[in-house]
Amino acid sequence: MNESDIFRALADPTRRAVLERLIEGEKNATELREGLGISQPAVSQHVAVLRGAGLIAEKKQGREMRYRLAPEGLAPVFDWLHRYRAFWPARVERLRALLKEMDQ
Repeated sequence: MNESDIFRALADPTRRAVLERLIEGEKNATELREGLGISQPAVSQHVAVLRGAGLIAEKKQGREMRYRLAPEGLAPVFDWLHRYRAFWPARVERLRALLKEMDQ
């Protein structure tokens, strides 16, 4: 998996909703589907993309698969954001100065 796979997976609002549900804890596919208004095959496709991007993990429990968030999969996103973090303070200060100038 690479950064592109992760960002592509996170670009879809349904997949982000699935991840949000997994923050609460492990869930099966039926629990993930509740309230999303999508079919079971669609959930399976979204889960496959998220799993392929390293964002969720699965384990078999009895006859069902249980899914959980794999927070370590988000490390490349944090690394990418960290590279740009140095730019923000200077830009915020310039914006603050501009807004102050506009107020006067």
